[in-house]
Parts: sequence; structure tokens; C-alpha cells
Amino acid sequence: MPANAPLSPDDIDRIIEMGWEDRTPFEAIEAQFGLAEKDVIALMRREMKASSFRMWRARMSGRATKHRALRPDDIDGFKSNQQRSISRNKISKR
Repeated sequence: MPANAPLSPDDIDRIIEMGWEDRTPFEAIEAQFGLAEKDVIALMRREMKASSFRMWRARMSGRATKHRALRPDDIDGFKSNQQRSISRNKISKR
């Protein structure tokens, strides 16, 4: 995506979703959408309710998984090794 191309509503939704995901680094957002970390923060501040933005910033501050350079070497993907696989498309329900 060109650096100054306008973002579609779907792009904005996806960036916010990626921003909330603990294991998606800011570098992945920059590679896909051309937005640096400061631009993602500005977008989140603009698009989210103030209380939601404050909660997100509190969660992201200092989180190593949001920065590739700070990640432990054993984290190389977006899926947690603690995540259970679902067999035969059955999801447990209450």
C-alpha cells in the first residue's frame, strides 16, 4: 500500500484489530499498511473511544510481543503454542 494512500474503513478496522492482538508486532502493521508505530497509535486514538484507547495503551506499554526486536527468540509466529487445536470444527459451548 502506498505510504500516503487513504485507508478504507476495512483497512482501519483491520489495523485496530491487529493493534489489539498481543502477538501482532507493530512491524507487521507497518509492513502491511505502511504505518509506523506512532501512526498506529494516532489512528487508534482517533478511531476508538477515549476509555478504550486508554485501556489499549495501558496494555501495550512495554509489551515485548508488540515489538519484534524485543520478542523472545522462540516466538516466531502469531499462533500461541498454548492454543488448543479444534478437531472436527467443534467448539465447546456452555
